[in-house]
Amino acid sequence: MSEDQSEMPKYQCHKKVWALKIAEIEMSEDGSAKIAPVDKGYATVTTKPKFPFKGSEDDLGYFVVYSDGYQSWSPTKAFDEGYTRI
Repeated sequence: MSEDQSEMPKYQCHKKVWALKIAEIEMSEDGSAKIAPVDKGYATVTTKPKFPFKGSEDDLGYFVVYSDGYQSWSPTKAFDEGYTRI
C-alpha cells in the first residue's frame, strides 16, 4: 500500500467448514481431483471440476468444503492458523 492510503480493514474468521488434510492428490483433465486424506477412516474424495488446487509436493494443504457446498483448497499454514478442529 502507498503511504497515502489507509490500512485495509482486518477480519477474523468465525465460520465452520469441513476439511481434510491432503495426503495424495491426482488431478484429472477436467480439473477435478481425487484426494486421499491423511486421516485414516475417510474415503478418497472426488472434487467438482475446476478444483482450485495450488499446492505443491512440499505442501498439499487441505481440501475445504463450505456450508454452501463450495469446494476450495487451503495451504496448510494458513488453514492451521485460522481453524481449530471441533
